Amino acid sequence: MMMMARILLGVLCLSGWCISTCLLHQYHYVAGPLTWTEAQTFCRKTYTDLATFGSPEEKSQLLSTLSSAGVNSDVWIGLYSKIVWRWSNGYRGDGAEYRNWNNNPNDEPDFSEPNQFCVCTAKDGRWWDSPCDDERPFICMAGTELEPEFVFVNKNMNWSAAQKHCRENSTDLATVRNNTENTKMKIMLTAKWTWIGLFRDPNMYWSDGSGFTDLSVRDWATSRESLGSKTVICGVASVKHVNQLSFTGCEKRLPFVCYSAPPPAPVKRQVVKLRIKSSVDLNAVKEEMLRKLQDKLEEKGVSGVTLKWREQPDGKVFHKERKGKKTEL
Repeated sequence: MMMMARILLGVLCLSGWCISTCLLHQYHYVAGPLTWTEAQTFCRKTYTDLATFGSPEEKSQLLSTLSSAGVNSDVWIGLYSKIVWRWSNGYRGDGAEYRNWNNNPNDEPDFSEPNQFCVCTAKDGRWWDSPCDDERPFICMAGTELEPEFVFVNKNMNWSAAQKHCRENSTDLATVRNNTENTKMKIMLTAKWTWIGLFRDPNMYWSDGSGFTDLSVRDWATSRESLGSKTVICGVASVKHVNQLSFTGCEKRLPFVCYSAPPPAPVKRQVVKLRIKSSVDLNAVKEEMLRKLQDKLEEKGVSGVTLKWREQPDGKVFHKERKGKKTEL
């Protein structure tokens, strides 16, 4: 039997971890007033960027900053949305930009509710933006591009389900390119609201480029401001509403909130030295050992820790310990 060799484990380094209690953003109210773009420029020069939040705690801290400053008006934050209306079948030819938005008593589209990214038509042929998960009848399109035919489907479905139904049974949800086609479609409408194929992607972003997390319905305030032909709308926050967020035209001049990021948490490093008895060359299995050690830490609930071996000048981590003489690392 091979004699068990005494092998000295090189050096195992545990480097930096950030505890879950890392500091939140620090928010700074600026009375302004500036346009959204001007406010963004100011924040980037003076602090980090316009205010963003990635957790309920940061949102609460942002609103607390406004309350402490005695602010009850709308203020710019770093949220913005791009508006690009598209047809379900991808049509971009002549008439693709045709719209028949309702303008009495409300100017549509107005994005008055979250998820209001899909379009329905009323019985009078006027169009409204609407939450995509509402269930309504819908209009499918058949025929050809030159001679389209419309098919009214009197089944209540959300916009995505209606799109799927049309693609499986006709061509797609209806594309409407001019007044003649809109009138042709309107004649067959029997429901108060009916889906058509126009929609826009959510396209919501934070000014600092951080990932956008879907916000709760409870976050949004009702807004009846028309989007008109805007291609970008910008986010505001207010403590005077139960639902604190909404969008408005970016050209308005409003006070705003910047944020500054806290300094990075100090990196902690720890060196661990061990002696191991083994009959195998541990240098050949050092990566597997490292993975097992990492897994063991995660099992114990320790996260954010990076393990690595410290190699010696000869490129090895493990060395046999000479009898009577301690190997220096």
